[in-house]
Amino acid sequence: MAKLTIGFGVVLIVLGIWGFVTTGSAHPTALIPTWFGLVLAIAGALAITENAKRRMMWMHVAVTVGLLGFIGALVRVIVEYAGAHGEPLAHPVAVEDQAAMAAICLVFVGLCVRSFIAARRGGKLGA
Repeated sequence: MAKLTIGFGVVLIVLGIWGFVTTGSAHPTALIPTWFGLVLAIAGALAITENAKRRMMWMHVAVTVGLLGFIGALVRVIVEYAGAHGEPLAHPVAVEDQAAMAAICLVFVGLCVRSFIAARRGGKLGA
């Protein structure tokens, strides 16, 4: 699961850079997925250890970051659509970027929860 966490971190980093470049490199908030991805990648790297307790702690940090990323991005997407009042979106690329971040984080959190449940049932720590 730690290597998968690094992979999801890299995907978020690329998404953030893509969003920043696509918006003309003028909006630093487009880099928010990059920061979440960086934290996920670091937590995933720190979870690659033989120490089960340490691995479990870093994976819980990663899933918490993923959950916060999902909630934050989803709220921004909802606010943008609600604020549009049927008009075209003011920043459609930004909304697409936020929606992609929400989807990526949701998939990550789902995989983590599934892994945690399997580890709990199997009696293993941090599978």
